[in-house]
Amino acid sequence: MRVIEDIKKRALHRTKIIEGQLRGIEKMIENDDYCVDIITLSLAVQKSLASLNKLLVENHLRTHVTEMYEAGGEQRDAAVAELVRVFELSNNRS
Repeated sequence: MRVIEDIKKRALHRTKIIEGQLRGIEKMIENDDYCVDIITLSLAVQKSLASLNKLLVENHLRTHVTEMYEAGGEQRDAAVAELVRVFELSNNRS
C-alpha cells in the first residue's frame, strides 16, 4: 500500500484513538457501567472508524485510482469497480 505521508500520520493517530476507545468500552462493560454511556462511546468509535475510512479512501483516490485512471483501459474500469464496491459496502452497514 502506497500512503501519502500526511495521511499515514493522521490514519495512525486515528487508529490509536480507536484503540483507546475500544479499551474504554471493554473497561466500562467489565465495570457494569450505565448502558447508555457504553453506547455513546461505541457510537464515537463508529464515527472514528468512519473518519479513518475517509482518510483511506482519500489516499486511495490520490494514489492508486489516479494511477489506474492514467493507465486507462482495464485499469480504469477496475478503479471504477473498486469505488463502486466500496460505496456499496458503506451503504450496507447495519
